[in-house]
Amino acid sequence: MSLPDSSIDPKILESAKDEFLKRGFSNASLREICKNAGVTTGALYKRFKGKEELFTAVLEPTIQDIHALTESVEKLNYEHLEREEMQLVWDMSEETHKKWIEFLYARYDGFKLLLCKSEGSVHSNFINDFVAENTKHTMTFVEKAFSQGLTENKIDEDELHILLTAYWSTLFETIIHDFPKEKALHHCSIITKFFNWQAVLGF
Repeated sequence: MSLPDSSIDPKILESAKDEFLKRGFSNASLREICKNAGVTTGALYKRFKGKEELFTAVLEPTIQDIHALTESVEKLNYEHLEREEMQLVWDMSEETHKKWIEFLYARYDGFKLLLCKSEGSVHSNFINDFVAENTKHTMTFVEKAFSQGLTENKIDEDELHILLTAYWSTLFETIIHDFPKEKALHHCSIITKFFNWQAVLGF
């Protein structure tokens, strides 16, 4: 029994990424993806059940990086909590925002797909899903800080969700509006002036 040609997979994924970026998930053509990858539709279906699974495969590196960063930041936040270094948890300096922009722009195509090209897919509510998860973890953290007397503010979860939606949307809009990286980095000075999480959360 012959083994599948693994060299085909990157060709399909690269062609799929280009097609999804060009036409969006709903309008993307599997036939066109195969044509540009130089493979048959049969070869594609041996690897992916359909367009949804292929779209998710293209996004997988970006999604994995988001999860890894979220876990890393959460771990660091709890280390600050143990040392009662609450001012460091929500450091809203310009440099902090620039780090977020660097993260986004290092994965520009993945975020462009999630934010602008995912309509009709399971990822179409990316911002809402991302913020909902962020809100859940943040509430758990804030409640723990409150129980330890490290903050006097006890923010409502719905209100926190609204504020986090505004915050992350401000960052994501740089991708949505095709800001060049230099302009996006400059945008960080405005974000720094606009958001003060330490004041909101009482740290």
